Amino acid sequence: MTGGLLLMAAALLLTCYNLWDEHRADTLAAGTLEELRAEMPVQEEQTAPEAPGEEVIPDYLLDPGREMPAVEIGGEDYIGMLEIPALGLELPVMGEWSYPRLRKAPCRYRGSAYQGDLIIAAHNYRSHFGGLKSLGPGGEVRFTDMDGNVFCFAVAETEMLDGTAVEAMEAGDWDLTLFTCTPGGKARVTVRCVLEQ
Repeated sequence: MTGGLLLMAAALLLTCYNLWDEHRADTLAAGTLEELRAEMPVQEEQTAPEAPGEEVIPDYLLDPGREMPAVEIGGEDYIGMLEIPALGLELPVMGEWSYPRLRKAPCRYRGSAYQGDLIIAAHNYRSHFGGLKSLGPGGEVRFTDMDGNVFCFAVAETEMLDGTAVEAMEAGDWDLTLFTCTPGGKARVTVRCVLEQ
């Protein structure tokens, strides 16, 4: 009986800790997002070129191999923000991933929006990528870099991969991949997206 009560108490404490940790991450990401917005150039409506025949070409198209610009906030580099309207999410994206960073915000796992191979990982908090598996084909995903360039993607497919299947997660010719681990970490929810023209 005492053992059962101890197990129930431990489960309750673990649940409370997980809820607190998720709330902490949500609050931190929201504050960081506001700072990122203040650093980004103001989005202006597309206007006609100043001279006939003159076309403004974004820097990332002229040099797709360049590093994505980053802004330092709280000692961490951020490369932009991710929006998933169907999930009601707007999140900052860190420039490099690590397990401690995933507890703060989604992270670039590898790749670049400029080269069409960006992979973003996030924790399975409800306020991060916890609802990723509910995204259906055609769902909208937007990534805005720190220069204010907006990349619009459509969800192509969602797949479940083994938690250790790193090569399978990185495989394919996808413009954007989003992934998170399932509770317990045995599998990865992986959402593949294509750039909309």
